[in-house]
Amino acid sequence: MSIEKTWHTLSVSEVVESLNSGIQGLTGEEAERRLAQFGPNELVEKEKTRPWMIFLGQFKNFLIIILLVAAAVSGVLALTGEGDIWDPILIVIIVLFAAGLGFVQEYRSEKAMEALKQMTAPTATVIRDGEEEEISARDLVLGDIILLQTGDRIPADSRLTEAVNLKIDEAPLTGESTPVGKKTEAIPGDAPVADRKNMAYMGTTVVYGRGRALVTATGMATEFGKIAGMLQEVKPPPTPLQVSLDKIGKILGIACLAICAVVAGVGIIVGMFSHILEAFIWGVSLAVAAVPEALPAVTTICLALGVQRMVKRNALLRRLPAVETLGCTTFICSDKTGTLTQNEMTVRKIYVDGKIIDVSGVGYEPKGGFYINDSSLNPKDEPDLLRLLTTAMLCNDSHLIETNGIWQVRGDPTEGALVVVAAKAGIKEEELTVPRIAEVPFSSERKRMTTIHDTSQGVVAYSKGAPEVILDSCTRIYSERIERELTEQDRKRILQVNQEMAAGALRVLGQAYKSLPGKELGSEVVEGAEEEMVWLGLVGMIDPPREEVKGAVALCKQAGIESVMITGDHKLTAEAIAKELGMLGENDMALSGSEVDEMKRKKLRDAVEKIKVYARVSPAHKMRIVKTLQKKGHVVAMTGDGVNDAPALKQADIGVAMGIAGTDVSKEAGAMILTDDNFASIVAAVEEGRNIFANIRKYLLYLLSCNIGEVLLMLIAFVIGTATGLYKIVPLIALQILVVNLVTDGLPALALAVESGEPGIMRRPPRDPKRSIFDKPMVNYLLGIGFWTMLASLGVFLWALNSGRSPVEAQCLCFVTLVSVELFNCFNCRSERLSLFRMNPLGNKWLLAAVALSWAIAVAIVYLPFFQGPFHTYPMSLQDWGIVLLAGLSVLIPVEITKLIVARRTRPSPKVV
Repeated sequence: MSIEKTWHTLSVSEVVESLNSGIQGLTGEEAERRLAQFGPNELVEKEKTRPWMIFLGQFKNFLIIILLVAAAVSGVLALTGEGDIWDPILIVIIVLFAAGLGFVQEYRSEKAMEALKQMTAPTATVIRDGEEEEISARDLVLGDIILLQTGDRIPADSRLTEAVNLKIDEAPLTGESTPVGKKTEAIPGDAPVADRKNMAYMGTTVVYGRGRALVTATGMATEFGKIAGMLQEVKPPPTPLQVSLDKIGKILGIACLAICAVVAGVGIIVGMFSHILEAFIWGVSLAVAAVPEALPAVTTICLALGVQRMVKRNALLRRLPAVETLGCTTFICSDKTGTLTQNEMTVRKIYVDGKIIDVSGVGYEPKGGFYINDSSLNPKDEPDLLRLLTTAMLCNDSHLIETNGIWQVRGDPTEGALVVVAAKAGIKEEELTVPRIAEVPFSSERKRMTTIHDTSQGVVAYSKGAPEVILDSCTRIYSERIERELTEQDRKRILQVNQEMAAGALRVLGQAYKSLPGKELGSEVVEGAEEEMVWLGLVGMIDPPREEVKGAVALCKQAGIESVMITGDHKLTAEAIAKELGMLGENDMALSGSEVDEMKRKKLRDAVEKIKVYARVSPAHKMRIVKTLQKKGHVVAMTGDGVNDAPALKQADIGVAMGIAGTDVSKEAGAMILTDDNFASIVAAVEEGRNIFANIRKYLLYLLSCNIGEVLLMLIAFVIGTATGLYKIVPLIALQILVVNLVTDGLPALALAVESGEPGIMRRPPRDPKRSIFDKPMVNYLLGIGFWTMLASLGVFLWALNSGRSPVEAQCLCFVTLVSVELFNCFNCRSERLSLFRMNPLGNKWLLAAVALSWAIAVAIVYLPFFQGPFHTYPMSLQDWGIVLLAGLSVLIPVEITKLIVARRTRPSPKVV
């Protein structure tokens, strides 16, 4: 609970008065009263949907309902001896598999709230009745005084009343990449959460120093609680694939049932069936063949295989349909720290003795060189540089460690960068035999740190901190191997370089020292150590961009995808990184969270497509940005690692959580997890998503063109037979229809789902999610090849009857022709653009194996006496096979001609020189 006040704007005494508390804390009686009034300090979870309700919800799909009805009817017929028992069994297995998968995915998505609750502190140290005691964090109330120590997790939102060298890691909440120094003074204005340096928030961690704070909000009223509330309100939108497949199911289900009912009814009227039961069995068989009951299974398998390939590219998918969403993503909203950058502070520039020195190398590995105007520099020949780097190493509490070839910094990342740059110059921590005998620790008020060491030249003080602060304490400068007076011109030049470095988004520290020879260490020495110091130079550092990200951003632009940086860091830093990566162009915009607040809804909607950098943002900002982009019709991928990212991750079309730096909350809220926290892996996932959708289209092109061909075959045969009265025999019996369905809809369709990606897929624009999967090219293909399949099969059937063949022979030839056409058609579907003859014939070995097995089944049914009676087949001659295969091969002709025409139309015109 919280009393609505802007606590950061009030003084400590005003906060104490507002909360009716005091230095002795609350009394036990008052704490119990407030606990009863405001409730426990815990995150409240809405009532969950029961698991069995989630499971039943999976059967709302229209196609699933049709399949269950077909399975029930087929099962009844099988029990009466009129059908095959394996048909209903197979359908039920497929339905249960799809429903079970959907249940697991939806059930797991509800775990995000539980992960959020685990991030709150289990206990807290408070002052009650004037005594320190440890209580359950659940029992904290407004006005409690809590004690904070290094390593503590903040149990509730609090206003700091005491801060001694206090630093808090707020990355899970604000996205700030470095620990935040805290203070107690009031902060005027409506400052964003990241800038409220006199506040401590639930779920963040004390990394340095100590402090005291007054609890100002508990439970759902905390910043964490507000995030939890947003998280529970957000329902992830259905993916474009889910929407498309749902439409397919309804259209096919209704159309196929209607056609089959009409055809069966006409068959009874014209005498093609001996009785109603035979017509009903045939109608159900045709319906089962026409409705793609394997669609859920093959789609799931296609997505699952794609997920396996994505794991090899450092992307782990939690929800299968979401991978397809990546394929039509138009905006990727990415966090900066650790995703676009190394998450390892690195020294880039040093200003010493009037020279600007560039430093190469990234990360914490001590490899890199020193350069002046692109000319290599040996640090050992530069005493000014060596002295500055020695100061950086000694005035430091961090350590560089190497474990199994991996370099890491133990301590503050900024100090770690100084240790690394010193190591690059050959200065090793273990070789510096200069023990520290005193120190003046860093504080946000002083903005500097000083350590005092016993060296061979006597007692020496080393200092680092904000350049202006360090410079103000200096009267001399170390230049050209000697100390001399620090002139006004020196000061102006140093401040100018500092400003230039800061404009380049570098975090700049000043370095200085002071010799204290012949003096015994005493309090007066420590107090005077930071006066009249000797200036050494400036060190500029940054969390550098990942080397591979720039190419990934360029690939996104080529693919029609916009990359946007959303970060909790400062705007200047964000802009510099975005420009270096090619994300921020001349006509693009960069805004801070406060600037976003000032924009009205329409103004933001009009500008959102031009904004490529958002800095100092809150969870509400991220939600607003994602929703605005979605209202503009964009498919948004949102990356994040902190608790603050969770609502936006869930709201986005696909949430991408960080696997290394990510919290459990973000991982549960996201649909995909990056195992390497790398933006480039997102782009690889986008490519894989496009390939997966392309493969699903190939499967649908193949499957539905075959199904349409089968239905048209029976329908046109009825029409011709009824109109002319020449024959009263169906081209295919029920068992033949089911076998064609088994042979063509099974393994070959699945094999198309593992087709390797086509070249140039990332040079195409994203697919419009509003555009039906049944676009004009697909509809033309389905109708055209469906008609061709009917024409070839019915032509052979009529030829056989007119040649005096028996009805059984005519049905057998029609059956094998249909199998032949459909198996050759699967090679057409390997690519919608490329000619069959440009495709590697061995590029999909699974397809070759599937076609071979399908042919083997068909040949067995034709030649094995056991099958000939039930399936109306006979031993075909070579002449018969020649006719059948020619009819099957004919399906390649119209597709190859169409691809050739399309290729010529889309081929770029030659440039006129």
